[in-house]
Amino acid sequence: MKKKLLCFLLLFVVLFSPVVFAQKDTLKTGQTTIPDPKLKGYPIVPFKDTLFYVYNKVGSFSAENRANAITEKIRKLYHDSFFESDSIVVVPSDISQDITYKGDFIIMSVLDIDGKVENETPAFIAKRNLTLIKNAVVYQNENYSQLPKRLGYTVLLILIIGLVLYFVGKIFNWIKYRILKKSDRYFKGFNYNNINILSPHKQQFVLMRLFGAIKIITLIFIVYLSLPVLFSIFPATEAYTTTLLRWILTPAKLAIMGFVHFLPSLITIIVIIVIFRYSIKIIKFFFDEIKKENIKIDGFYNDWAMPTFNIIRLLMYAFMLVIIFPYLPGSDSPIFKGVSVFVGVLFSLGSSNAIANMVAGLVITYMRPFKIGDFIKIGDVSGEVIEKTALVTRIRTPKFEDITIPNATVLSSTSTNFSANTKQATNGLLIHTTVTIGYDVPWKDIHKALIDAALKTEMTLKTPEPFVLQTSLDDFYVSYQINVYTKEPTKQPRIYSSLHQNIQDSFNAAGIEIMSPHYSALRDGNTTTIPENYLKSDYEAPAFNFKKKD
Repeated sequence: MKKKLLCFLLLFVVLFSPVVFAQKDTLKTGQTTIPDPKLKGYPIVPFKDTLFYVYNKVGSFSAENRANAITEKIRKLYHDSFFESDSIVVVPSDISQDITYKGDFIIMSVLDIDGKVENETPAFIAKRNLTLIKNAVVYQNENYSQLPKRLGYTVLLILIIGLVLYFVGKIFNWIKYRILKKSDRYFKGFNYNNINILSPHKQQFVLMRLFGAIKIITLIFIVYLSLPVLFSIFPATEAYTTTLLRWILTPAKLAIMGFVHFLPSLITIIVIIVIFRYSIKIIKFFFDEIKKENIKIDGFYNDWAMPTFNIIRLLMYAFMLVIIFPYLPGSDSPIFKGVSVFVGVLFSLGSSNAIANMVAGLVITYMRPFKIGDFIKIGDVSGEVIEKTALVTRIRTPKFEDITIPNATVLSSTSTNFSANTKQATNGLLIHTTVTIGYDVPWKDIHKALIDAALKTEMTLKTPEPFVLQTSLDDFYVSYQINVYTKEPTKQPRIYSSLHQNIQDSFNAAGIEIMSPHYSALRDGNTTTIPENYLKSDYEAPAFNFKKKD
């Protein structure tokens, strides 16, 4: 009897065990019908347990790829810190039943072919899968929620950022304190070729402002780089991480790659600049020797050396720019060309007078009408040349007035150089003045008095001796011009003043009255104005009746 009972139990187990295992699998996966065993099912395992299987492909999208995609989408729902289970719904369409989240996020689509595999309708399978997905995500959020952990990470990261900003600010403040404490050592002003560009106080002010700007930029940069890390904590803001990094990395990458691509052209530019620089130095040495008269060229004066060098240097720099221009970044761009043309037009329209003065200055340089330090007269202006530039000539008058004359005006006017012969082994400049004396005074006495006055005049030469010219015989008087040599053309006003004083003294000592007489006479036989020593003893002058007017 026991053997019969045992055999019956074994037969029952063998017959009904497939049904029992099928029911267990149905309860686990949620499927009510066992699919065709020929089809391979790919499990949906977003967490630990299998929710359901996918058996069919859709177009070129294999069943395995469908399963992986659905799994990742369910995990995204779990990572959503603000997940709403009621937002998962089934949206029917013409060809499928779509399980969506918040309307635009499609988790999966159930097709008719999926229903045929399980001998169920697509609507039933979609509803079943929706329930499984919702329950799984809710269960995970309730038991393994990431929100507290993420909030903790956020607070910790903000604390770390705050500490970093605090210590970086402290470091900058310490560096600033050390710099200001030893400001006398670090801030000595900035000079270039004896030109005081920045005083120590201004240099300190500028560098401290620059230091403050660097501090602010550093703090902003630290905060900016911390934002991607902060955004990456929450899945909803994780997309901003890539965007923020791209805003920095993309321009940085373009700049670095642009510089790398520009390196061959940069090396070429440096080589060209070095070649022209040393060529200009060699040319300058040659013209310096001409200026010092160590090298002499017939017909080429030493004061032409530096102007000629400046012209050659300008032409060489212009030629260098023409060679370098194609190697500059963006030289082929239409904007670069347009700006170049615009600048050229502005320069042409606005520099006509400047170009005229520059050309006139060049002509004046090679005409050599005067040099620095010469005492000249241009138009109505007399004075010492204190500066010659490409555009203007500056003259300082005896009254210490600095007058600026455009070179075009200098070229078109008559200029008188009083210093041209005073710097050479010649007699120098002739200072001359004129007095008019009546015919009744012997000319020899007048000559003697004028020469005595000239010899007593300061800053004049005794050799060659002064001389007198009688420049005219007018109706009532004779014009006597005294000429005296001097080597001090810049002191003409003082020389003339001294000469006039000495003429007065000499004439007074000689008893000669300085005047220009005018006569109205009636010939009545009185004595003529001819000196008595010229009259012959046997000659009797006719009588005149005249009145002399002083």
